[in-house]
Amino acid sequence: MSAEPADCNLLVIVLDTNPCQRIIRMNTQHMTQCLDSVIAFGNAHLMQRAQNKLAVLACHQHKTEFLYPSPGKPMEVRQIDGQYELFTLVEKTIKSKLTDLITNAPRMHGHTESLLAGTMTMALCYIARIHRIRAPGTRISSRILVVTGSNECASQYMTYMNVFFTAQKQNVVIDVCALDKPLSLLQQGCDITGGQYLKIPQLEGLLQYLLWVFLPDPQNTRMKLVLPPPVKVDYRAACFCHRELIDIGYVCSVCLSIFCKYSPICTTCHTVFKTPAPIAAKPKKKKMRA
Repeated sequence: MSAEPADCNLLVIVLDTNPCQRIIRMNTQHMTQCLDSVIAFGNAHLMQRAQNKLAVLACHQHKTEFLYPSPGKPMEVRQIDGQYELFTLVEKTIKSKLTDLITNAPRMHGHTESLLAGTMTMALCYIARIHRIRAPGTRISSRILVVTGSNECASQYMTYMNVFFTAQKQNVVIDVCALDKPLSLLQQGCDITGGQYLKIPQLEGLLQYLLWVFLPDPQNTRMKLVLPPPVKVDYRAACFCHRELIDIGYVCSVCLSIFCKYSPICTTCHTVFKTPAPIAAKPKKKKMRA
């Protein structure tokens, strides 16, 4: 009798490598520290089970690129004494691809946004491809881990929402490790998909937080652990006119676009609305004389 196919855990790490991040501008060595922590974390994921799979994507200032696995022919590496060959391949491939990405990056003037939403979309496409080519009967549990120190951009709001609800439909868990400031939009993604959000208090303990919070399986193991308490999720939406988070606004009844101020024409689908009539004041009741 042939053995049943074992379960496979697929982890896709989205690493924000944008040099405009505040933590990198303060100290360029922080990039090396984050990269080493992510590589050690990815190898720990592969070490848990032989069937586990890993992918790492770099979100740079001008493009998104796979760091591992390499789209082309896998690079040849020499085995280091005392180290598993796959761990050596992961480390050498990621560092080599990231070096090429940073070296060939065009020079940007001023602050540039990180393409996090697009990178997460590429991660979902990769997960869908792995599920499509999997062996019959093999069950794959997929999740995405976002490691970023950038500020979130409300201009990517719709892309974020599409990513979150697509991941929810595909049963893909989204985890977020914030290195600098709280990220309300990514908090929503974690809450929608059942993932874990954590803003680390200090960068020096990044690897410890990754192994403690994000390494355990979200479906079976995390519920048995004592993890940081969940944060209150800010579910405010971003308006389509100024790309700012608002509490109260106007919603287009056709395309569901959100605006902070009333507009007779929807700038998204160009639907024309009637100008609302002023609210008539209720007449005061006359007092009855005795």
